[in-house]
Amino acid sequence: MPTTVPDPNAPGIIHVAAAAIVDGAGRVLLARRPDHLHQGGLWEFPGGKVEAGESVEDALLRELHEELGIRAGERRPLIRVPHRYDDRSVLLDVWRVSSFEGTPRGREGQALEWVEIDALDRRALPAANRPVVRAVQLPGEYLITPEPDDSRAAFLAHLQRRLDDGIRLVQLRARSLDEQAYAELAEAVVALCHRAGARVMLNTDAETAHRLGADGVQLSSQRLRTFSAQARPAGLWLGASCHDADELARAHAVGADFALLSPVKPTATHPDAPALGWQAFREQVERCAMPVYALGGMTAADREQAIAHGGQGVAAIRALWEG
Repeated sequence: MPTTVPDPNAPGIIHVAAAAIVDGAGRVLLARRPDHLHQGGLWEFPGGKVEAGESVEDALLRELHEELGIRAGERRPLIRVPHRYDDRSVLLDVWRVSSFEGTPRGREGQALEWVEIDALDRRALPAANRPVVRAVQLPGEYLITPEPDDSRAAFLAHLQRRLDDGIRLVQLRARSLDEQAYAELAEAVVALCHRAGARVMLNTDAETAHRLGADGVQLSSQRLRTFSAQARPAGLWLGASCHDADELARAHAVGADFALLSPVKPTATHPDAPALGWQAFREQVERCAMPVYALGGMTAADREQAIAHGGQGVAAIRALWEG
């Protein structure tokens, strides 16, 4: 694994419970670290150390009350981020808190600010917090389109229906099209998704994705091997399709924003490929420092299972395309 990703079970790692607190307006609460502390002056997701013998959830509830004077309501695990700084290793156990009682205030003198989700990238945060930003911004379902048929209009109309149903992250797969036809379809898909407030990832090179107005590029495992982070235009998201721990490590090394890990279950398209299963999925994800979607045999009903095993959610072709 890259040097910035320590073993989350290593002795001496500092275990921290933190919260991405989201209000009804879609804003996230950030707290400013006091100048005299490690990473002082930067903004962070509120939380603190997990004490010996304390569960992560209990630590989260205690810290939010002690630091902010609130009682967390609806909540769920979001992401675990192991990270190695020059002088220490930390494990951030981050939960998404979507309701609470009380009015947050800096009970320890820290400044607080509600920040729009899409503006989180513009805040100075500790390096370990950066994957948390992506986890907050990413939805729980990632639609991968099937190959388009002869009717572009029918393809776009079907995609519109899925966007109307709430899909907010789309990967356009159109390997059968020539360069011109692909560009025309991609531009139409990008326009359609952006009108709906959804992001689009393209299966192409970074320069082409940027030129076509996409939000990011989805690297195949083959393209991941040779991808250079220097070839990535500023602001372009990077997804990586992975099948094992080595590929996940490579994805982290090139600065991927998120990854797909597959196959978690047997699939009709690759019946001979050995499935990871949920336990192996969890074991690989917990050593990652990025959001990871479960792919392979997934349906929308598997979303909570994926989250319970440390994932961001599910990615699928047929199950999410057909709804």
